Amino acid sequence: MTTILVTGGTGTLGRLVTERLHTDGHEVRVLSRHSPPYAVDLREGGPVLDAALDGTEVVVHCATTPRGGDERAAAHLIAAARRARVRHLVHVSIVGVNRVPFGYYRSKLAVERLVAESGTDWTLLRATQFHELLVALFGALARPPVMLLPAGVPDQPVAASEVARRLARLAAGPPAGRVEDLGGPEVRSLSSLARAYLAATGRRRPVLDVPLPGRAYRAFRAGGHLARGRALGTPTFEDHLAARFGDPGRR
Repeated sequence: MTTILVTGGTGTLGRLVTERLHTDGHEVRVLSRHSPPYAVDLREGGPVLDAALDGTEVVVHCATTPRGGDERAAAHLIAAARRARVRHLVHVSIVGVNRVPFGYYRSKLAVERLVAESGTDWTLLRATQFHELLVALFGALARPPVMLLPAGVPDQPVAASEVARRLARLAAGPPAGRVEDLGGPEVRSLSSLARAYLAATGRRRPVLDVPLPGRAYRAFRAGGHLARGRALGTPTFEDHLAARFGDPGRR
């Protein structure tokens, strides 16, 4: 049995990683901002972080926010992990952070560099966008009477449960550096995914594709965020929608 700390352990991915590690027989500590006994804002660090890492052998770093501070959080975590002599740091990132000049992606790439230069043995997995992220995005975009989408952007959503399964296996194994990317089973247009969401939720909205300016949009449109040839996931977006919303014809 290995003692493993999961940062962001109450989030979409971290919760699933925690459940998988428990199932596999590991002792798991959950670190998040509001979950005692290890309630820590990693952007601030502090003695509770050191207590969480005391006796920890492996860290799975899932904590992240698009609102900023990921680099500061990673620096605090890495420094504390070195003090605690953690032997293995497993980090999850996003496919395309090195190809898409998007602010959040730049931050994720900077965190990857911090991990690689941490002095602690590490493993890095990049994954494509989760089904849950698209559901949240489409839910917000469907509020107006017309659903506006960036024109020509493909996507390759993956089940968070499959990413969690992969991370749990990596955490139980030896440090491996950067491993192969993990993508969902299908590359689809964003508009086709949005229409699937509307059908599953019983909403009626016209979908309008709108060209956008900027280098980040061009990189997304070119598929810089896709794991082409790495379609390892199994559940499709429609599978996720059916499990979450059921059959719209029966509502």
